[in-house]
Amino acid sequence: MVIKLTPEIEGRIGAAIAAAEATTSGEIFCVLARQVSSYRDISLGWAAAAALLLPLGLIPFGFDPAWIPGLGDGWQAAHLSSSDVIVGQSLAAYALIQSAVFLAVFLLTSIPGVRRMVTPRSVRRARVRRAALQQFLAHGLHVTRDRTGVMIFAALSDHQVEVVADEGIHARVDRDVWAEAVAALARGMKDGAPATGFERAIGLCGGVLAEHFPPRAGNPNEVHDRLVLI
Repeated sequence: MVIKLTPEIEGRIGAAIAAAEATTSGEIFCVLARQVSSYRDISLGWAAAAALLLPLGLIPFGFDPAWIPGLGDGWQAAHLSSSDVIVGQSLAAYALIQSAVFLAVFLLTSIPGVRRMVTPRSVRRARVRRAALQQFLAHGLHVTRDRTGVMIFAALSDHQVEVVADEGIHARVDRDVWAEAVAALARGMKDGAPATGFERAIGLCGGVLAEHFPPRAGNPNEVHDRLVLI
């Protein structure tokens, strides 16, 4: 999915954050990540496993180095001294097949759609969550006055959404509320309407913050009201 961060989208999300924060002392921050990981290690793992296992399937068919042009001359010597040559040719042919399988599978699993399918969902979820926590800390949501920062995080290439709430509010709010915000943003992203998804998620999070943390005197804005694209 290709989503361009336009001034209109930025403006709508910024306005939604400002409106939500007007009713609470909490802080809301939004991040849209194109990609949280290259998952190169996953591609390497699949390629290595395929190179190790798939060539074994040739053995029952009487694997012969002559199948590969240049590694067999079509003649077979009738004395024992030729065995070293045959073994060497067989090993070279097998290694060449393994290399070809490794490269083919690595390139195949490097295609974004294929890579997403072969990457376990638990791995994608863990890496998106780690990236969300890193952004939460990087933007200082953990140092707000009452520890009431909430970050709404969407990962485009992973099709994953996270809501991270600081300890000041996490302990007082039912998890189902965050699940509703996640579902709202996920629907918007799926429909190709990120601004709408973020607006709905912000509204839900803002409602929770307003209920538990009403605005205080002065109500300073501790975190910028904007969407960050990484």
